[in-house]
Amino acid sequence: MPDDVPDIDVPHLDLDEPQPELPDAKEAGAERSGEKRVTFAELFFDLVFVFAITQLSALLHEDHSWSGVGRALILLIPIYWGWVGISLHSNFHDVDRTFDRLAIFTVGLASLMMALAVSDAFGDRGRLYGAGYLTIRIVLAAAIFRGWPTMVNGFSVGLTVTGPLLLIGGFLEPGFRLLFWSVAGAIDLSLPFILRRKMAGSQFQSSHLLERFGLFIIIALGESIVAIGSPVAGGRLVNSEVLTVALAFVVACGLWWVYFAFAAGAMLHAVNNASNQSEVVREVLSYGHLLLIASIISLAVGLTEAVAHPTDALRLDVSALLFGGCALYLATFGYTRWRMYRRVSTTRLGSASLLLLLLPISTQVPAMVSVGAIAAVLIGLNLEEHRRVKVGTA
Repeated sequence: MPDDVPDIDVPHLDLDEPQPELPDAKEAGAERSGEKRVTFAELFFDLVFVFAITQLSALLHEDHSWSGVGRALILLIPIYWGWVGISLHSNFHDVDRTFDRLAIFTVGLASLMMALAVSDAFGDRGRLYGAGYLTIRIVLAAAIFRGWPTMVNGFSVGLTVTGPLLLIGGFLEPGFRLLFWSVAGAIDLSLPFILRRKMAGSQFQSSHLLERFGLFIIIALGESIVAIGSPVAGGRLVNSEVLTVALAFVVACGLWWVYFAFAAGAMLHAVNNASNQSEVVREVLSYGHLLLIASIISLAVGLTEAVAHPTDALRLDVSALLFGGCALYLATFGYTRWRMYRRVSTTRLGSASLLLLLLPISTQVPAMVSVGAIAAVLIGLNLEEHRRVKVGTA
């Protein structure tokens, strides 16, 4: 067993160094017979967010500055929160009924409008972005008020406060718009924490909820695949580009492995066995996955630049997106483990720290070397975690 595993009698719920007694994601999903699974209506709804993530990546690609990162994050939060709202609603209701399907499709249409507005949300399309979000809030309130009284207050705030703030902000000058939307985002992010006592008794369909959040990770990773291939898809390939694409794909596979090989099953096990499921859902799923998705978007933009110019050294801002995004992805598992166990994650926080140490060096070497270094760190991390599991089962 790994040295830092606590000696306790309850099952380990480790997000960093998975235990042999934990089922993998597929096996854990079968722990509770009769639990609901994701419907085709939800999968269709998710297609909108493929486009939304692509638009957010394009926006960040245009502006790598700190202000550009901040604006992209401000636009990501309402889009993500609309997706979370539908996922929670679907978790508590039979969404194969006509009303719920129409609600999902209406939120999908409003989210599509928001995605269309992303490219010029701080310009002429601000009103479209704000109107889309207010529509989402109205539909979610109408759907959730029908049968989930513990969250009425939270969705009431969304309907009466943050939705109007985004719409009003769309009519204002860019500076005031940024202020209004920042306040709305801060309110939305704080509501699950403020309402934590009201949510304490909520019982979730864990396999469905974990599948939903895992699918959003797949959507974000899909954007990284697009980022890898798009810069060189239309021209003549040279050896350095082919090598960089291959290394970048290894990076994407490494990110997938970090999440789905061990963490997904551990998260599901945690929700299933938590005395207060809402704590895990709030901290690990709602908040933690926002960080994971933001980090993947950041890394995807960095990969685009690296593949486009494989023999050139990365600029500092691009390197920050690439190495910083990957470091944030791994560090987020440190956050989730701490929130669940109050213990420090050694392997993933250590790997995140190594990536940050490599960041300044990456501005002095060809981009394909930098991508290779990230791939090597991820391979080493996954091999070490595999070794720990194997030792634990010996």
